[in-house]
Amino acid sequence: MLQIHNSLTGRKEVFTPIKPGQVSMYVCGVTVYDYCHLGHARFLVVFDLVRRYLRYRGYRVTYVRNITDIDDKIIRRAAENGEPIDELTARFITAMDEDCAALGCERPDHEPRATGYISGIIALIERLIAKDLAYVATDGDVCYAVARFPRYGRLSGKRLEDLRAGARVEVDTAKRDPLDFVLWKRAKPDEPAWDSPWGAGRPGWHIECSAMSTAILGEHFDIHGGGSDLKFPHHENEIAQSCGASGAAFVNVWMHNGFVNVDDVKMSKSLNNFFTLREVLPRLRHPEVMRAFLLSSHYRGPINYATAQLDQADGALTRLYTALRGVAAAHAPSAAAARSRFERALDDDFNTPEAFAVLQDLARELNGARAAGRDDQAAALAAELRRLGGVLGVLQEDPEVWFRLQAAQFEDVEQGAVQLDEGQIEERIAARLAARAARDFAAADRIRGELAAAGVQLEDQPGGRTIWRRE
Repeated sequence: MLQIHNSLTGRKEVFTPIKPGQVSMYVCGVTVYDYCHLGHARFLVVFDLVRRYLRYRGYRVTYVRNITDIDDKIIRRAAENGEPIDELTARFITAMDEDCAALGCERPDHEPRATGYISGIIALIERLIAKDLAYVATDGDVCYAVARFPRYGRLSGKRLEDLRAGARVEVDTAKRDPLDFVLWKRAKPDEPAWDSPWGAGRPGWHIECSAMSTAILGEHFDIHGGGSDLKFPHHENEIAQSCGASGAAFVNVWMHNGFVNVDDVKMSKSLNNFFTLREVLPRLRHPEVMRAFLLSSHYRGPINYATAQLDQADGALTRLYTALRGVAAAHAPSAAAARSRFERALDDDFNTPEAFAVLQDLARELNGARAAGRDDQAAALAAELRRLGGVLGVLQEDPEVWFRLQAAQFEDVEQGAVQLDEGQIEERIAARLAARAARDFAAADRIRGELAAAGVQLEDQPGGRTIWRRE
Protein backbone atom coordinates (compact mmCIF):
# COMPACT_ATOMS: atom_id res chain seq x y z
CA MET A 1 0.00 0.00 0.00
CA LEU A 2 1.13 3.53 -0.71
CA GLN A 3 2.46 5.35 2.33
CA ILE A 4 3.19 9.08 2.36
CA HIS A 5 5.00 11.11 5.01
CA ASN A 6 2.50 13.62 6.34
CA SER A 7 4.15 16.85 7.51
CA LEU A 8 1.14 17.51 9.72
CA THR A 9 1.64 14.38 11.83
CA GLY A 10 5.37 13.89 11.24
CA ARG A 11 5.03 10.25 10.20
CA LYS A 12 4.35 8.02 7.22
CA GLU A 13 0.71 7.06 6.82
CA VAL A 14 -1.17 4.71 4.53
CA PHE A 15 -2.71 6.90 1.86
CA THR A 16 -6.50 6.65 1.74
CA PRO A 17 -8.17 9.14 -0.61
CA ILE A 18 -11.32 10.93 0.45
CA LYS A 19 -13.15 9.55 -2.61
CA PRO A 20 -12.19 5.99 -3.59
CA GLY A 21 -10.19 5.93 -6.81
CA GLN A 22 -9.78 9.72 -6.95
CA VAL A 23 -7.04 12.04 -5.70
CA SER A 24 -7.24 15.81 -5.36
CA MET A 25 -3.86 17.54 -5.09
CA TYR A 26 -2.90 21.20 -4.80
CA VAL A 27 0.70 22.46 -5.06
CA CYS A 28 1.87 26.02 -4.45
CA GLY A 29 3.31 27.26 -7.72
CA VAL A 30 5.59 30.02 -8.94
CA THR A 31 5.46 33.77 -8.31
CA VAL A 32 6.11 34.95 -11.85
CA TYR A 33 8.54 37.86 -11.67
CA ASP A 34 11.72 36.06 -12.80
CA TYR A 35 12.94 32.87 -14.47
CA CYS A 36 12.54 29.52 -12.72
CA HIS A 37 15.55 28.45 -10.64
CA LEU A 38 16.75 25.09 -9.35
CA GLY A 39 14.52 25.32 -6.28
CA HIS A 40 11.49 25.69 -8.52
CA ALA A 41 12.71 22.78 -10.64
CA ARG A 42 12.78 20.50 -7.63
CA PHE A 43 9.18 20.98 -6.55
CA LEU A 44 7.97 20.95 -10.17
CA VAL A 45 9.64 17.59 -10.83
CA VAL A 46 8.80 16.07 -7.43
CA PHE A 47 5.08 16.69 -7.67
CA ASP A 48 4.99 15.77 -11.34
CA LEU A 49 6.42 12.42 -10.22
CA VAL A 50 3.80 12.12 -7.46
CA ARG A 51 1.03 12.70 -9.96
CA ARG A 52 2.54 10.25 -12.48
CA TYR A 53 2.80 7.50 -9.89
CA LEU A 54 -0.69 8.03 -8.54
CA ARG A 55 -2.02 7.67 -12.07
CA TYR A 56 0.15 4.59 -12.62
CA ARG A 57 -1.46 3.13 -9.51
CA GLY A 58 -4.87 3.63 -11.11
CA TYR A 59 -6.07 6.79 -9.40
CA ARG A 60 -7.89 9.53 -11.27
CA VAL A 61 -5.87 12.60 -10.25
CA THR A 62 -6.94 16.23 -10.26
CA TYR A 63 -3.73 18.25 -10.02
CA VAL A 64 -3.91 21.99 -9.31
CA ARG A 65 -0.79 24.18 -9.35
CA ASN A 66 -1.38 27.88 -8.94
CA ILE A 67 0.36 30.94 -10.33
CA THR A 68 0.88 34.03 -8.17
CA ASP A 69 0.58 36.92 -10.61
CA ILE A 70 0.16 39.80 -8.14
CA ASP A 71 2.70 40.32 -5.38
CA ASP A 72 5.10 42.93 -3.95
CA LYS A 73 8.01 41.41 -5.89
CA ILE A 74 6.06 41.51 -9.13
CA ILE A 75 5.10 45.14 -8.60
CA ARG A 76 8.69 46.13 -7.82
CA ARG A 77 10.15 44.27 -10.80
CA ALA A 78 7.64 45.78 -13.21
CA ALA A 79 8.46 49.25 -11.88
CA GLU A 80 12.20 48.59 -12.23
CA ASN A 81 11.71 47.40 -15.80
CA GLY A 82 9.30 50.16 -16.71
CA GLU A 83 6.79 47.66 -18.10
CA PRO A 84 3.14 46.88 -17.31
CA ILE A 85 2.60 44.15 -14.72
CA ASP A 86 0.50 41.99 -17.04
CA GLU A 87 3.27 42.02 -19.67
CA LEU A 88 5.88 41.06 -17.07
CA THR A 89 3.82 38.17 -15.71
CA ALA A 90 2.82 36.95 -19.18
CA ARG A 91 6.48 36.84 -20.22
CA PHE A 92 7.57 34.80 -17.21
CA ILE A 93 4.56 32.48 -17.38
CA THR A 94 5.60 31.62 -20.94
CA ALA A 95 9.17 31.05 -19.75
CA MET A 96 7.93 28.84 -16.90
CA ASP A 97 5.85 26.76 -19.32
CA GLU A 98 8.91 26.28 -21.53
CA ASP A 99 11.06 25.23 -18.56
CA CYS A 100 8.41 22.77 -17.35
CA ALA A 101 8.15 21.22 -20.81
CA ALA A 102 11.94 20.86 -20.97
CA LEU A 103 11.92 19.05 -17.59
CA GLY A 104 9.23 16.68 -18.81
CA CYS A 105 6.63 18.03 -16.39
CA GLU A 106 3.10 17.52 -17.63
CA ARG A 107 0.68 20.41 -17.46
CA PRO A 108 -1.51 20.49 -14.33
CA ASP A 109 -5.23 19.94 -14.75
CA HIS A 110 -5.86 23.44 -13.41
CA GLU A 111 -3.44 26.37 -13.24
CA PRO A 112 -5.37 29.18 -11.53
CA ARG A 113 -3.97 32.70 -11.36
CA ALA A 114 -4.53 34.82 -8.27
CA THR A 115 -5.93 37.76 -10.23
CA GLY A 116 -8.68 35.51 -11.58
CA TYR A 117 -10.00 34.75 -8.09
CA ILE A 118 -10.40 38.19 -6.54
CA SER A 119 -14.15 37.80 -5.92
CA GLY A 120 -13.58 34.44 -4.18
CA ILE A 121 -10.79 35.93 -2.08
CA ILE A 122 -13.05 38.78 -0.97
CA ALA A 123 -15.85 36.35 -0.11
CA LEU A 124 -13.45 34.23 1.98
CA ILE A 125 -12.22 37.28 3.88
CA GLU A 126 -15.83 38.30 4.58
CA ARG A 127 -16.48 34.86 6.10
CA LEU A 128 -13.42 35.23 8.35
CA ILE A 129 -14.53 38.68 9.51
CA ALA A 130 -18.03 37.34 10.22
CA LYS A 131 -16.49 34.63 12.41
CA ASP A 132 -14.37 37.20 14.26
CA LEU A 133 -11.20 35.63 12.89
CA ALA A 134 -10.22 38.75 10.95
CA TYR A 135 -10.52 42.48 11.41
CA VAL A 136 -9.91 45.78 9.64
CA ALA A 137 -6.73 47.30 11.06
CA THR A 138 -6.31 51.01 11.73
CA ASP A 139 -4.27 51.47 8.54
CA GLY A 140 -7.04 50.01 6.34
CA ASP A 141 -5.52 46.54 5.87
CA VAL A 142 -7.58 43.47 6.76
CA CYS A 143 -5.67 41.12 9.08
CA TYR A 144 -6.14 37.58 10.36
CA ALA A 145 -6.29 37.33 14.16
CA VAL A 146 -3.87 34.46 14.77
CA ALA A 147 -4.67 34.16 18.48
CA ARG A 148 -8.30 33.40 17.59
CA PHE A 149 -7.29 30.11 15.89
CA PRO A 150 -6.33 27.64 18.67
CA ARG A 151 -4.54 25.16 16.37
CA TYR A 152 -2.15 27.72 14.89
CA GLY A 153 1.38 26.28 14.68
CA ARG A 154 0.42 22.61 14.48
CA LEU A 155 1.93 22.07 11.01
CA SER A 156 5.26 23.78 11.73
CA GLY A 157 5.49 22.75 15.36
CA LYS A 158 5.69 26.36 16.51
CA ARG A 159 4.02 27.81 19.62
CA LEU A 160 2.39 31.21 19.73
CA GLU A 161 4.28 32.09 22.90
CA ASP A 162 7.64 31.42 21.26
CA LEU A 163 6.69 33.21 18.06
CA ARG A 164 5.45 36.24 19.96
CA ALA A 165 8.58 36.35 22.11
CA GLY A 166 10.73 36.51 18.98
CA ALA A 167 8.53 38.92 17.06
CA ARG A 168 9.72 42.42 16.31
CA VAL A 169 6.98 44.69 17.62
CA GLU A 170 6.90 47.95 15.75
CA VAL A 171 5.87 51.17 17.44
CA ASP A 172 2.26 52.25 16.68
CA THR A 173 1.62 49.09 14.68
CA ALA A 174 -1.82 48.86 13.14
CA LYS A 175 -2.11 45.17 14.02
CA ARG A 176 -3.67 43.97 17.25
CA ASP A 177 -0.98 41.31 17.53
CA PRO A 178 2.46 41.30 15.84
CA LEU A 179 1.76 37.75 14.62
CA ASP A 180 -1.39 38.73 12.73
CA PHE A 181 -0.97 38.61 8.96
CA VAL A 182 -2.52 40.60 6.14
CA LEU A 183 -5.43 39.21 4.12
CA TRP A 184 -6.20 42.36 2.13
CA LYS A 185 -3.75 45.19 1.52
CA ARG A 186 -5.01 48.73 1.25
CA ALA A 187 -4.12 50.26 -2.10
CA LYS A 188 -1.03 52.43 -2.39
CA PRO A 189 -0.59 55.09 -5.07
CA ASP A 190 0.25 53.73 -8.54
CA GLU A 191 -0.29 50.10 -7.50
CA PRO A 192 -2.87 47.74 -9.02
CA ALA A 193 -6.05 47.55 -6.95
CA TRP A 194 -9.51 46.01 -6.91
CA ASP A 195 -12.66 47.29 -5.23
CA SER A 196 -13.70 45.58 -2.01
CA PRO A 197 -15.94 46.25 1.04
CA TRP A 198 -12.81 47.64 2.74
CA GLY A 199 -11.83 49.95 -0.08
CA ALA A 200 -9.52 49.54 -3.04
CA GLY A 201 -6.69 47.10 -2.48
CA ARG A 202 -5.26 43.70 -3.36
CA PRO A 203 -5.03 40.29 -1.70
CA GLY A 204 -2.26 39.15 0.59
CA TRP A 205 -0.21 36.18 -0.55
CA HIS A 206 -1.54 33.57 1.90
CA ILE A 207 -5.24 34.09 1.21
CA GLU A 208 -4.75 33.48 -2.52
CA CYS A 209 -3.99 29.77 -2.12
CA SER A 210 -6.84 29.17 0.32
CA ALA A 211 -9.30 30.72 -2.11
CA MET A 212 -7.97 28.99 -5.25
CA SER A 213 -7.54 25.50 -3.76
CA THR A 214 -10.99 25.34 -2.17
CA ALA A 215 -12.70 26.89 -5.20
CA ILE A 216 -11.41 24.10 -7.44
CA LEU A 217 -11.02 21.10 -5.12
CA GLY A 218 -13.55 21.89 -2.40
CA GLU A 219 -13.03 22.68 1.27
CA HIS A 220 -11.54 19.26 2.02
CA PHE A 221 -9.04 17.58 -0.32
CA ASP A 222 -6.34 14.91 -0.27
CA ILE A 223 -2.84 16.34 -0.77
CA HIS A 224 -1.27 19.78 -0.46
CA GLY A 225 2.36 20.15 -1.50
CA GLY A 226 5.18 22.65 -1.77
CA GLY A 227 8.74 23.40 -0.73
CA SER A 228 9.88 23.14 2.88
CA ASP A 229 10.29 26.90 3.00
CA LEU A 230 6.49 27.26 2.64
CA LYS A 231 5.63 25.22 5.74
CA PHE A 232 5.84 28.37 7.86
CA PRO A 233 4.26 30.80 7.61
CA HIS A 234 2.52 30.24 4.26
CA HIS A 235 1.01 26.80 4.77
CA GLU A 236 0.40 27.43 8.46
CA ASN A 237 -1.58 30.50 7.49
CA GLU A 238 -3.49 28.58 4.82
CA ILE A 239 -4.67 26.14 7.45
CA ALA A 240 -5.76 28.94 9.76
CA GLN A 241 -7.69 30.67 6.96
CA SER A 242 -9.31 27.63 5.38
CA CYS A 243 -10.17 25.72 8.56
CA GLY A 244 -11.25 28.93 10.24
CA ALA A 245 -13.66 29.77 7.43
CA SER A 246 -15.13 26.28 6.98
CA GLY A 247 -14.97 25.04 10.56
CA ALA A 248 -13.92 21.67 9.17
CA ALA A 249 -10.92 19.75 7.84
CA PHE A 250 -8.85 21.26 5.02
CA VAL A 251 -6.11 18.87 3.81
CA ASN A 252 -5.48 15.25 4.75
CA VAL A 253 -1.81 14.96 3.72
CA TRP A 254 0.79 17.73 3.64
CA MET A 255 3.93 17.04 1.57
CA HIS A 256 7.09 19.17 1.56
CA ASN A 257 10.20 18.73 -0.58
CA GLY A 258 13.67 19.61 0.71
CA PHE A 259 15.97 22.46 -0.25
CA VAL A 260 18.50 22.60 -3.08
CA ASN A 261 22.06 23.27 -1.91
CA VAL A 262 24.89 24.38 -4.19
CA ASP A 263 28.23 22.79 -3.28
CA ASP A 264 26.77 21.98 0.17
CA VAL A 265 25.57 25.56 0.78
CA LYS A 266 21.91 26.56 0.56
CA MET A 267 21.18 28.26 -2.75
CA SER A 268 20.77 32.00 -2.27
CA LYS A 269 20.98 35.11 -4.41
CA SER A 270 22.89 36.87 -1.63
CA LEU A 271 25.62 34.20 -1.78
CA ASN A 272 25.86 34.43 -5.56
CA ASN A 273 25.25 30.67 -5.90
CA PHE A 274 21.86 31.08 -7.54
CA PHE A 275 21.18 29.30 -10.86
CA THR A 276 18.21 29.49 -13.21
CA LEU A 277 17.18 26.60 -15.40
CA ARG A 278 17.97 28.73 -18.43
CA GLU A 279 21.58 28.85 -17.29
CA VAL A 280 21.94 25.17 -16.50
CA LEU A 281 19.85 23.17 -18.98
CA PRO A 282 21.76 24.22 -22.13
CA ARG A 283 24.95 22.84 -20.57
CA LEU A 284 23.49 19.35 -20.18
CA ARG A 285 23.35 16.57 -22.72
CA HIS A 286 19.57 16.52 -22.28
CA PRO A 287 17.05 17.98 -19.77
CA GLU A 288 16.41 14.42 -18.56
CA VAL A 289 19.80 14.68 -16.82
CA MET A 290 18.40 17.44 -14.60
CA ARG A 291 15.25 15.44 -13.92
CA ALA A 292 17.27 12.34 -13.00
CA PHE A 293 19.50 14.44 -10.73
CA LEU A 294 16.49 15.94 -8.92
CA LEU A 295 14.98 12.47 -8.37
CA SER A 296 18.28 10.86 -7.36
CA SER A 297 17.71 11.91 -3.73
CA HIS A 298 14.62 11.38 -1.61
CA TYR A 299 12.27 14.31 -2.08
CA ARG A 300 12.05 15.20 1.62
CA GLY A 301 15.80 15.64 2.12
CA PRO A 302 18.14 18.33 0.82
CA ILE A 303 19.87 17.76 -2.51
CA ASN A 304 23.32 19.05 -3.38
CA TYR A 305 23.78 20.64 -6.79
CA ALA A 306 27.31 20.21 -8.14
CA THR A 307 28.96 19.26 -11.42
CA ALA A 308 29.86 15.82 -10.07
CA GLN A 309 26.22 15.07 -9.25
CA LEU A 310 25.11 16.08 -12.73
CA ASP A 311 27.84 13.88 -14.23
CA GLN A 312 26.56 10.95 -12.13
CA ALA A 313 23.00 11.53 -13.32
CA ASP A 314 24.21 11.68 -16.93
CA GLY A 315 26.18 8.46 -16.47
CA ALA A 316 23.25 6.65 -14.85
CA LEU A 317 20.90 7.57 -17.70
CA THR A 318 23.53 6.70 -20.29
CA ARG A 319 23.82 3.19 -18.86
CA LEU A 320 20.06 2.77 -19.18
CA TYR A 321 20.02 4.09 -22.73
CA THR A 322 22.95 1.80 -23.57
CA ALA A 323 20.83 -1.18 -22.54
CA LEU A 324 17.93 0.02 -24.70
CA ARG A 325 20.11 0.80 -27.71
CA GLY A 326 19.39 -1.40 -30.69
CA VAL A 327 16.64 -3.42 -28.94
CA ALA A 328 13.17 -3.32 -30.43
CA ALA A 329 10.77 -3.17 -27.50
CA ALA A 330 8.02 -5.78 -27.38
CA HIS A 331 4.39 -4.76 -27.21
CA ALA A 332 3.93 -6.60 -23.92
CA PRO A 333 6.44 -5.73 -21.16
CA SER A 334 7.44 -8.56 -18.86
CA ALA A 335 9.50 -8.26 -15.69
CA ALA A 336 7.20 -8.96 -12.78
CA ALA A 337 9.92 -9.09 -10.12
CA ALA A 338 11.43 -5.76 -11.17
CA ARG A 339 7.99 -4.16 -11.40
CA SER A 340 7.12 -5.35 -7.90
CA ARG A 341 10.35 -3.90 -6.48
CA PHE A 342 9.78 -0.64 -8.35
CA GLU A 343 6.28 -0.30 -6.94
CA ARG A 344 7.43 -1.14 -3.40
CA ALA A 345 10.03 1.62 -3.66
CA LEU A 346 7.57 4.29 -4.74
CA ASP A 347 4.88 3.01 -2.38
CA ASP A 348 7.35 3.80 0.41
CA ASP A 349 6.90 7.60 0.36
CA PHE A 350 8.06 7.91 -3.28
CA ASN A 351 11.54 6.49 -2.75
CA THR A 352 12.95 7.47 -6.14
CA PRO A 353 16.61 6.52 -5.42
CA GLU A 354 15.50 2.92 -4.87
CA ALA A 355 13.26 3.07 -7.95
CA PHE A 356 16.25 4.13 -10.06
CA ALA A 357 18.24 1.23 -8.60
CA VAL A 358 15.54 -1.11 -9.89
CA LEU A 359 15.91 0.39 -13.37
CA GLN A 360 19.67 -0.22 -13.27
CA ASP A 361 19.13 -3.87 -12.26
CA LEU A 362 16.59 -4.24 -15.06
CA ALA A 363 19.11 -2.81 -17.53
CA ARG A 364 21.72 -5.37 -16.43
CA GLU A 365 19.20 -8.16 -16.91
CA LEU A 366 18.41 -6.77 -20.35
CA ASN A 367 22.11 -6.69 -21.27
CA GLY A 368 22.47 -10.31 -20.17
CA ALA A 369 19.49 -11.45 -22.24
CA ARG A 370 20.82 -9.69 -25.30
CA ALA A 371 24.33 -11.11 -24.87
CA ALA A 372 22.84 -14.62 -24.59
CA GLY A 373 20.86 -14.15 -27.77
CA ARG A 374 17.47 -14.26 -26.02
CA ASP A 375 15.96 -11.61 -28.26
CA ASP A 376 12.33 -12.07 -27.21
CA GLN A 377 13.24 -11.74 -23.53
CA ALA A 378 15.42 -8.72 -24.27
CA ALA A 379 12.55 -7.06 -26.13
CA ALA A 380 10.14 -7.65 -23.23
CA LEU A 381 12.66 -6.33 -20.71
CA ALA A 382 13.29 -3.25 -22.85
CA ALA A 383 9.56 -2.55 -22.92
CA GLU A 384 9.39 -2.81 -19.12
CA LEU A 385 12.43 -0.59 -18.67
CA ARG A 386 10.86 2.11 -20.84
CA ARG A 387 7.51 1.76 -19.11
CA LEU A 388 8.89 2.10 -15.59
CA GLY A 389 11.25 4.85 -16.72
CA GLY A 390 8.21 6.72 -17.99
CA VAL A 391 6.70 6.69 -14.49
CA LEU A 392 9.78 8.65 -13.37
CA GLY A 393 9.62 10.79 -16.51
CA VAL A 394 12.89 9.52 -18.03
CA LEU A 395 13.95 7.25 -20.93
CA GLN A 396 11.59 9.13 -23.22
CA GLU A 397 14.25 9.91 -25.84
CA ASP A 398 15.36 7.72 -28.75
CA PRO A 399 18.61 6.03 -27.65
CA GLU A 400 20.35 6.92 -30.91
CA VAL A 401 19.46 10.58 -30.38
CA TRP A 402 20.69 10.39 -26.77
CA PHE A 403 24.16 9.23 -27.80
CA ARG A 404 24.48 11.86 -30.50
CA LEU A 405 23.80 14.72 -28.12
CA GLN A 406 26.75 16.57 -26.65
CA ALA A 407 27.47 15.53 -23.09
CA ALA A 408 27.59 18.11 -20.31
CA GLN A 409 30.39 20.63 -20.76
CA PHE A 410 30.94 22.73 -17.66
CA GLU A 411 34.44 23.80 -18.62
CA ASP A 412 35.69 25.54 -21.73
CA VAL A 413 36.54 23.21 -24.60
CA GLU A 414 40.27 22.51 -24.66
CA GLN A 415 42.16 24.79 -26.98
CA GLY A 416 42.50 23.25 -30.42
CA ALA A 417 39.86 20.53 -29.84
CA VAL A 418 37.91 19.67 -32.98
CA GLN A 419 34.12 19.93 -32.78
CA LEU A 420 32.30 17.79 -35.34
CA ASP A 421 28.64 17.90 -36.32
CA GLU A 422 26.64 14.75 -37.11
CA GLY A 423 27.24 14.98 -40.86
CA GLN A 424 31.00 15.21 -40.42
CA ILE A 425 30.96 12.26 -38.02
CA GLU A 426 28.95 10.11 -40.43
CA GLU A 427 31.34 11.00 -43.27
CA ARG A 428 34.34 9.84 -41.21
CA ILE A 429 32.58 6.63 -40.20
CA ALA A 430 31.81 5.91 -43.86
CA ALA A 431 35.47 6.55 -44.75
CA ARG A 432 36.59 4.23 -41.98
CA LEU A 433 34.26 1.46 -43.17
CA ALA A 434 35.60 1.90 -46.72
CA ALA A 435 39.17 1.70 -45.42
CA ARG A 436 38.39 -1.49 -43.52
CA ALA A 437 36.74 -2.99 -46.60
CA ALA A 438 39.95 -2.21 -48.52
CA ARG A 439 41.93 -3.77 -45.62
CA ASP A 440 43.66 -0.45 -45.03
CA PHE A 441 43.56 -0.93 -41.26
CA ALA A 442 46.09 1.82 -40.58
CA ALA A 443 43.75 4.38 -42.17
CA ALA A 444 40.77 2.93 -40.31
CA ASP A 445 42.61 3.21 -36.99
CA ARG A 446 43.67 6.76 -37.80
CA ILE A 447 40.05 7.80 -38.42
CA ARG A 448 38.95 6.14 -35.16
CA GLY A 449 41.68 8.09 -33.35
CA GLU A 450 40.61 11.38 -34.94
CA LEU A 451 37.03 10.80 -33.86
CA ALA A 452 38.13 9.85 -30.33
CA ALA A 453 40.13 13.08 -30.12
CA ALA A 454 36.94 14.94 -31.05
CA GLY A 455 35.07 13.20 -28.23
CA VAL A 456 33.31 10.61 -30.42
CA GLN A 457 33.47 6.93 -29.46
CA LEU A 458 32.70 4.18 -31.99
CA GLU A 459 31.13 0.80 -31.37
CA ASP A 460 31.28 -1.81 -34.13
CA GLN A 461 28.14 -3.96 -34.33
CA PRO A 462 27.59 -7.41 -35.88
CA GLY A 463 26.92 -7.23 -39.59
CA GLY A 464 29.44 -4.46 -40.24
CA ARG A 465 27.34 -1.66 -38.70
CA THR A 466 29.02 1.05 -36.61
CA ILE A 467 27.21 3.21 -34.05
CA TRP A 468 28.66 6.18 -32.21
CA ARG A 469 28.23 8.35 -29.17
CA ARG A 470 29.78 11.48 -27.76
CA GLU A 471 31.86 11.20 -24.64
